[in-house]
Amino acid sequence: MKRVVLFFVFLSHSLLLLANNEVAPEGNKLIGFFLALLILTILLFSIKKRGDKTKTKKGRLFHQRNKIKIELEKDRMYYPNILKLKVTNRGNSDIDLDKPLLVFDNFWLKRKFKIKGIGKYSFYPLYLEKGATHSLKIDITRFYLHDKKLKKYPKIKVKLFNVNGKHLGSKSVYIRKTLIRF
Repeated sequence: MKRVVLFFVFLSHSLLLLANNEVAPEGNKLIGFFLALLILTILLFSIKKRGDKTKTKKGRLFHQRNKIKIELEKDRMYYPNILKLKVTNRGNSDIDLDKPLLVFDNFWLKRKFKIKGIGKYSFYPLYLEKGATHSLKIDITRFYLHDKKLKKYPKIKVKLFNVNGKHLGSKSVYIRKTLIRF
């Protein structure tokens, strides 16, 4: 026991002597230390994530994905009247699609509309099985009748979410010529 105490006293005394001789810490060594620490934590998290491919609490596989393909086509090159939205479930699980969000974009201003269905029929939320395709024709003139200023917005974007609110994807088209493409 006495030897252990003497060892710690000698060690602390020598560390104090070394600390008194240094004037200031060197910046390069400090940055190198933090980079090594950052790389070590990233490696630990990646090893942990790679080993977690087993089942989660809900019983689904961790690597299960909800992947969809979104296509947005217009009937004319500029100033179209109808947009055709086509959604294909390419994932390995079924998904519930919430109402699509139609966004008219004018660089700084955005107008958002939720599409409920066609005519008097409301068919969202929509259950989309794996491998299934859903298509929807969107009449833009109805939105222009609602607000005349929307004709000046050059870009239209469609965003899709699942019922839980997770963003699944988006697609955009330009409906008129602009100088800036964003």
